[in-house]
Amino acid sequence: MSQTPVAERAALSPTMPIVDTHPMGSELGECEVTFLMPCLNEANSLAGCIKAAQACITQNNLSAEVVIADNGSTDGSQEIARSLGARVVDIKVKGYGSALAGGIVAARGKYVIMGDSDMSYDFGEGMKFVTRLREGADIVMGNRFQGGIDPGAMPPLHRYLGNPVLSFIGKFLFGCPVGDFHCGLRAFSKEAFQRMDIRTLGMEFASELVIKSQLKGMKFAEVPITLHKDQRGRPPHLRSWRDGWRHLRFMLVMSPRWTLLVPGLTLAVLGLVLMALVAAGPVTISGVGLDLHTLVAASLMLVVGYQFAVTAAAMRLYTLAEEVGPVPEVLEKAHGIFTLERGLIAGGLGLLAGLLLLGVPTVQWARGGLGPIHDPSVTLRYMIIGSTLVALGAQTVLMSFVMSMFSIKYRRKI
Repeated sequence: MSQTPVAERAALSPTMPIVDTHPMGSELGECEVTFLMPCLNEANSLAGCIKAAQACITQNNLSAEVVIADNGSTDGSQEIARSLGARVVDIKVKGYGSALAGGIVAARGKYVIMGDSDMSYDFGEGMKFVTRLREGADIVMGNRFQGGIDPGAMPPLHRYLGNPVLSFIGKFLFGCPVGDFHCGLRAFSKEAFQRMDIRTLGMEFASELVIKSQLKGMKFAEVPITLHKDQRGRPPHLRSWRDGWRHLRFMLVMSPRWTLLVPGLTLAVLGLVLMALVAAGPVTISGVGLDLHTLVAASLMLVVGYQFAVTAAAMRLYTLAEEVGPVPEVLEKAHGIFTLERGLIAGGLGLLAGLLLLGVPTVQWARGGLGPIHDPSVTLRYMIIGSTLVALGAQTVLMSFVMSMFSIKYRRKI
């Protein structure tokens, strides 16, 4: 027995908001393609987008539907859509990602082509996407830089800075094989979307969809498309700096290897080398004297770098526990080696070693009647190195508990 529409949507995407669909939605049969358009007060341009999609459907004899994911329009956009035969899905939770996610869950098509409803994208180009999906691609991205950008269609800030920089970062951090990371006209199979397990509800949705596709090992394709000047007749919902930062922030958080692990290990190794050089006493290298001030700096570098590295490991383990991306072989082996008990032992040994070093000058000071210290430089070396070991040991103990918690959840899933 088939599920009710609400139950089906909840099963498909349990982390997304449940939406109320137009009553006719549950009465329609299956189709191959859903043209999906998020909408918030797009009365000036919505009709043109719907007609372009319908023309593509007719010209290519597609079994398809047009779905408008409305996010609370107050300008009559819903009535315009229904009058043209489109299906309206009312999304109660605000947000670009929320509107798209709700519309995708409600879509009947095997494939979903999504794009803004301001006529900046021509849905008449939809067959390019359908063809690549039929050929086996999981996700097909439009590329505005290959297809062309009409005069005035993209602000110079976006064209020459925002999009190129974010696309480069996406390629560098995740290896995403796309040239236009944030093109709004894109398509994917509904089955692929379900595997992505999208979580964000705002503008980050666009980045998460591409990143998750790459992390899940999905097959990409790219087609050239033309970006036209929008016909919305009002200021855009997009805020360049705010939303650009939200995209960048999401990418940085999703890539702890490059944002935390590599910088952390580099800093920790450099601190360890410097500490080893001056641990026994002052040294001179190429006329540069290194002494206690270097030891203090090395201690700070080692502690901070180590904290970056263990935080990166915890974040990666968390993403695995939440089923984000494939499991790297090295991390899979680490799960068999790392346990809470071993972490506690390693951290405890670090604490013990640090306390012993701190005890040496303390005992000497006590034996001297708690008076002036004879050689403060020696005492400070013991204090700095001992304090560093205590800090590292304490960090290891604390992070062992955190990572052990994530490991339990991860192992339960596998």
